[in-house]
Order: sequence, then C-alpha cells, then structure tokens
Amino acid sequence: MIKNDLFLKALRGETVERPPVWMMRQAGRYLPEFQEIKAKYDFFTRCQTPELASEITIQPIRRYGMDAAILFSDILVIPQAMNIHVEMKPGIGPWVPDPIRSMKDLERVIVPDINETLGYVMEAIKMTKEKLNDEIPLIGFAGSPWTILCYCVQGQGSKNFDLAKEFCFTQPVAAHALLQKITDTTILYLKEKVKCGVNAVQVFDSWGGMLSPTDYQEFSWQYMQQIIDALKDETHVIAFGKGCWFALDTMAKSGASALGVDWTCSPKNARYLTGGKITLQGNFDPTRLFSPPSVIKKMVKQMIDEFGKDRYIVNLGHGILPNIPLENAGAFIEAVKEYKQE
Repeated sequence: MIKNDLFLKALRGETVERPPVWMMRQAGRYLPEFQEIKAKYDFFTRCQTPELASEITIQPIRRYGMDAAILFSDILVIPQAMNIHVEMKPGIGPWVPDPIRSMKDLERVIVPDINETLGYVMEAIKMTKEKLNDEIPLIGFAGSPWTILCYCVQGQGSKNFDLAKEFCFTQPVAAHALLQKITDTTILYLKEKVKCGVNAVQVFDSWGGMLSPTDYQEFSWQYMQQIIDALKDETHVIAFGKGCWFALDTMAKSGASALGVDWTCSPKNARYLTGGKITLQGNFDPTRLFSPPSVIKKMVKQMIDEFGKDRYIVNLGHGILPNIPLENAGAFIEAVKEYKQE
C-alpha cells in the first residue's frame, strides 16, 4: 500500500483533505543536483542508465516532497526503439537526421520488442520503486502518437510543425500508418511500465493544439483513445493535450481517470467543458513561477478554490522552466500543502 495516496485518491475521485501536487518536468533541469549529473552525462545517457534516471526521479522528492514522482525519461525513446534515429542536439533540442517523409521511409519503422529496446526504462522503474519504498506513487508517461509524429516528420522542434501537418494532409495513408505503429508501440510500452510498478500513466499531447478541432480528432485523439482503451482497466490514465481545450468534452468521455488542463483554460471553463465529473490536473502558468513566492502562494490558493479541492490534482499547465528560482518552486508546493478550505 502507498503511504501517501492523495494522488491516487484524487484519480479515483475520492474526498481529500487537500489536493495532491506534483509538477510536470519536476525531475530535471531547474535543480542544481540535476545540473551536476547533466555536466557529466549527455541527455540520452541519462535516460538510458537506470541508476541515473532513478536518481533524477527522486531528486525533487527529496527536496520538496511532492505527492507523486514522475519517472525521468523522454517521449523520444519511443521512436528510437522503432528504428528512427533521434539525437538531442545542444541548443537545438530533438534532432531526427533522417525524418519520415514518405510511405517508403515507413518500411524501416518497426513495432519493437519493448524489453529488448526499452528494458532500461523498466530497470529504472524497478530501482525507483525501491527508493520510493511505497511512500508516494510513481507516474510513467509517453508522448501522444501525434506529438511523436511531429518530431519524426519535422525532424526537429518547430513553432508550427508545418512539415508534419503537410505530411498528414498530403499523404494521409502514410500518416495513419505511422500513427498506428507509434500507437501500438506506446500501448506495449505503457503496459510494460504498469507491470514493472508504475501507479498511473500520463499521455502528453504537447502539440495537439497545432491542429484544428476536426484534424485533432483524425490525427491525434483517435489514437490517444486507443491508448486509453488499452490501459484504463490496468491503471489510471491521465490525458493531457496542450492547447486542446476544444476537445475537453470528448476527452471527458474517454475513460481516462484525469485530464490535464493548460493555463489558457480557466478552472470554471474546464469544469464546465468536462461536465464536472472527472478529475482535472493543472493549470498554473509555468512562467508565473517567476512571480514572488508570496504572489505564487496566493495564486495557488485561488486556483485550488476555483477548481475545488476534490477531483483535482495541482500542477503546472506545462513543464517547469529551467531557470525558475528554487524557492519559487518550493512556494508552489508549500501553498498546496498548507491549503485549507474556507
């Protein structure tokens, strides 16, 4: 049994004293202890070395005592396992030297044996579970198939992923074939994570908001729904689409345990659009963590009051930024732990 199960209670929709809190990208770059490891090992070495990945996962918990840990990894380990070469270039970010641009390119893309290609992630989960000692739950994650496709086709990060969208609109058969392969791999990957001990999974659709509502259903949501259907009976699934407020009503009927909300959608609208019956997670603007700690605390309290303390997980509306002051991140967590409903 998990000793602090606030996070799991919120996912189950149970009444809680206060909502649970964790931060997207909490394992990582804003922490000096992470920077020490970063100075010695390159990005994918950190992901692929279970000892390093589990240490990085635990670092923010030691420092701040969040109510859930999220495994340090990256969404792009999936295309790597599928025989798509991905590098992390300093100053550029993800880099795919040989992007997928045609049906012919798809021939080399495989649905892999997960333990053969991603066994290092499973080892990191087992090590992390041991270190956490059932104190708090552990979250596993994956990128949405659409978000993964964006990098595989575009070849790097982008403001609008125009090449990825062009590929979908001019070669839909190839696009859907690639999306299905990514979906099949992601399902196998997340199921293996659950077997190894994660207590919930989150699917990040970071670039879902790049699509119109109609295209979102075709090229993103139907594949996320497949993932939710495959996992919802085995674990809690959190679906998070950045910029996808327009799909919240559909997402609320998906069987997911919770939905992530970004800062462009107010708590009131998020509750309204989702019918008020599903757990929501979010939605503090990560850049707001530059505000003074006293302001952060006030805003967090207001955010909880607006969402309501039940069926709610306090989080940011996207990942924490690298240059956030440590005491400001601390103020965010403390505000939740100090929360009292008036």
